[in-house]
Amino acid sequence: MTDEAAKTAASAAALPGAMPGNIPENARQPEDFKPVEWGREILRSIRTGALGTLDRNTGHPVTTLANVATDTDGSPLILISKLASHTANLAADPRASILLARLGKGDPQAHPRLTVLGTFARVEDDAERTRLKARFLARHPKAQIYIDFPDFGIFRMAVASAHLNGGFARAADLAGSDLLIDVADAEGLIASEASAIAHMNEDHADAVSVYATVLAKEEPGPWRMTGADPEGFDLAAGDRAARILFPNRVTSGEMLHKTLVQMVREARARAA
Repeated sequence: MTDEAAKTAASAAALPGAMPGNIPENARQPEDFKPVEWGREILRSIRTGALGTLDRNTGHPVTTLANVATDTDGSPLILISKLASHTANLAADPRASILLARLGKGDPQAHPRLTVLGTFARVEDDAERTRLKARFLARHPKAQIYIDFPDFGIFRMAVASAHLNGGFARAADLAGSDLLIDVADAEGLIASEASAIAHMNEDHADAVSVYATVLAKEEPGPWRMTGADPEGFDLAAGDRAARILFPNRVTSGEMLHKTLVQMVREARARAA
C-alpha cells in the first residue's frame, strides 16, 4: 500500500461502524455460506454500483450510479468528474458507500450483494494515477473517451467495513481487512501487471478463453484479462465478468507467467 493509500486507510479506520474484527464466532450461518470469499468475489467482479454520498446542502444520503474497478489490494476505484454532484459531496465529506449487487433471474433480493463503507480520496500522485488509470480502463475500456478530460479524476476508497447479504438467511458484517489483501510483498507483480495483461490479451487470447470457459465455467465470448493480484485474476467479456483464483499466492511477474502457463495446461487437460 502506498503512503497516500495508507493515509486514507487511517482516516477510514476512525469511521463510526468500522468493524474491529471478523465475523462473530457465535454467528449461525449455513455451512455453504463463506462471507469473506463471497465478499471478495463480488468486490472484484461487479463493474457498476450505487454510490452513496452525503448531500453537501442537506446532509441527507443521496445515491448515484458509478462504474467501479479495484486497486490491486481490492480497494474500490471510481472515475468521477468535478462537475458531478457526488464529487462535490465527497469534497465536503469523504464518507461514502458503494452497493455492488449480483443480478439474475427471479427475486433480486435472492441474489448476493455487498455494501462497502469507507472514505474516498482523489489520487494525486502521477505514478499512482497512471497505474490506476490502466486498471480502470482494463475494466471499463469505453472510459477511454473521457478519462483524460481535465475535470475527471480517479478516486480510491479506504475501506472501513462492509455488509454482505448473500440471500435468505445469509448475512454478515465484514471488517475492511476481510475484503482487502496484503500486497506489501507484491511489488514485482504490480510493476509487471499491465504488460503481462497486454501480452495475454494480444498473444494468448486462446488461453484467456480457456480460463473463462473451463476454469470459470462461463459461456464463450470475447474474453480478455483485466487485472491480476496475489490471489487471482479478473476477466471480462462485454458486460460479463469473471474471477479466477490462483492455486498459490503470486507476487512477481515471473510467478504470474509460470502460474498462468500451469493453469492453462491443467484447464486444457481437463477439457480434453
